[in-house]
Amino acid sequence: MGPVKHARTMECVIYDQISGQSEHVECELPEEACRSALKRLRNLGHREFAWVRLADPSEGELVQLAEELDLHPLAVEDALHGRQRPKSERFGDVLAVALKTLRYVEDGTAVETGDIMVFTGPRSVLTVRHGPIDPCTEAARRLHVDPEMVRLGPWAVLHAVLDAAVDTYSDAARRVRATLNRLEDEVFSTSRVDHTGSIYALKREVREFRDAVLPLVPVAQGLLGGPAGERADPEIAPYLRDVADHLHRTDLEVRTLDELLDSVLGAQQARVGTWQNDDMRRISAWAAVFAVPTMVAGVYGMNFAHMPELGWTYGYPLAIALMVLAAGALHRAFRRNGWL
Repeated sequence: MGPVKHARTMECVIYDQISGQSEHVECELPEEACRSALKRLRNLGHREFAWVRLADPSEGELVQLAEELDLHPLAVEDALHGRQRPKSERFGDVLAVALKTLRYVEDGTAVETGDIMVFTGPRSVLTVRHGPIDPCTEAARRLHVDPEMVRLGPWAVLHAVLDAAVDTYSDAARRVRATLNRLEDEVFSTSRVDHTGSIYALKREVREFRDAVLPLVPVAQGLLGGPAGERADPEIAPYLRDVADHLHRTDLEVRTLDELLDSVLGAQQARVGTWQNDDMRRISAWAAVFAVPTMVAGVYGMNFAHMPELGWTYGYPLAIALMVLAAGALHRAFRRNGWL
């Protein structure tokens, strides 16, 4: 049976590790959803495991499932309220992994984020999602087209969710890079448009991007083993290593984007300073051009009685010619120097 697209607050799928097939538990009515899922969870067959998917669940739904799956109260509290920093914690037989979901909206140059927690137990997986971004749908599709992964058990679901989420990170990084390239072209174009606000807005979104990616890097590495690692099954370890590698590349890309934005912002501020200097030069040049005629006119406007030119027929035309020649010479000099 194919993966079911997210349309309700609860979905439950039972996977058979031997055949790789899946069975969808009907959860159509909200009041029956949790009851149907619980009933099927209590009757899991040999080599079967369940994946229960919740979206913005009510406290009642989550508490009932938590009791059945033996989840720690602190884990339930984290899942109910969301907004967790990416992390992994062990509660008995259950591994809880929190991560951020995100997507980049180019029209508004905004990074939309959400939260998802994955509780992986010996025979069940519970995912609790907050926000509109749903990597679980893509993860379910991948498990459907690759039954061999289902044979690896509940950790295959954890891998699929992580892999789908990290792929959205990579896609968002690619889109942010394209937006940044456009901003760079506009900053270094001949137009005198100040893009400082757009650069700051994109930089703020990239920082939010980093907050989602950076803390998840050690979580992904920890799933591969080590002093504080989970020592995943050797069969699933290569797949988790591949996810960790992709995440590491995305982290490097996001760091690079942040640094490039700093450079573009500095270039924009330098260009704004250059524009201001150009404006000041032009103003100063025009002020100098008009200063000479003003000075000559000021001298003749002092109304002294003994000025040799006052009785001369060509005195007035000579004064006007002097003003025009001096202003013209200054204008030509400033034009040659690039001030006008």
